[in-house]
Amino acid sequence: MSPFLISILAFFGVAALVGGVAMLLRGEENTRSEDRLVELTAGKSGSGSKNILQNTGVLSQPLDATQGILAEFLSRFSQISLLFVQADTSLTPAKFCVISGAMGFAGAVAAAATGLNPGLIPAFFILAALLPLIWLTMRRRRRLRKFGKQLPDALELIARALRAGHSLGSGFNLVSSEMAAPVGVEFQRCFEEQNLGIPLDEALKNLTDRVPNLDLKFFCTAIVLQRQTGGDLAEILDKIGNLIRERFQIWGQVQALTGEGRLSGIVLLALPPVLFATVYYLNPEYVTVLFTDPWGRKM
Repeated sequence: MSPFLISILAFFGVAALVGGVAMLLRGEENTRSEDRLVELTAGKSGSGSKNILQNTGVLSQPLDATQGILAEFLSRFSQISLLFVQADTSLTPAKFCVISGAMGFAGAVAAAATGLNPGLIPAFFILAALLPLIWLTMRRRRRLRKFGKQLPDALELIARALRAGHSLGSGFNLVSSEMAAPVGVEFQRCFEEQNLGIPLDEALKNLTDRVPNLDLKFFCTAIVLQRQTGGDLAEILDKIGNLIRERFQIWGQVQALTGEGRLSGIVLLALPPVLFATVYYLNPEYVTVLFTDPWGRKM
């Protein structure tokens, strides 16, 4: 086996080992506090009364529940079908695997046809096989970003419908008919689930699963609490919509103030591979020392 290939495998093995140890250490840091919360909310409650957090799926998770990068990456593969739903694509896991395998095979064949070092063929196979996953992730992120921008208008539309005397379900139907995808499609699904007999709490839980948006969790939680305790839901929705708009305004200001630094970072990150490709095109013998010399392979 090529020494270069052995170095790549050793690197990924050590990285996976370090990541696994970090995940194990991270997963145990909150177990004691979580056990106490379970005792207080579930263990000491009477048999005739149930806690609100147990009855309501939307309230059973914290609003700011976030995962690490590796945990989020692994959770996507454990629920790959949900990832396709969030990206709004008609692909199935089987088709996706076939496309990834075909892309990887094509990348390996292209690398072999160009006469590159045989040790680089597995790397080209992996990179080409990951292209469909990158496309799916970018499509999902773009759809969720668009949903977040449309959500304040949807909340304002529901609040106006409530003030006009319509029900909450009619407000959902109004959003689905008046607004474009993705917010119109998601609210249409929630409205249809209610018409089919699914409880509103469960329909809202399904909505938050399909669209993992923090502002949407605030919206669903406000609806569930209003149904249990009462209050002016239209005013609450107006406040949530204003909060979302102010957050977008602050985010735009931050993007404008940090634009120069972000552009400098992009240039510095792109400079090494671009310079390597340029020098390899102009003087291949100067660059191939990294692959032929023993010290170059170690570097």
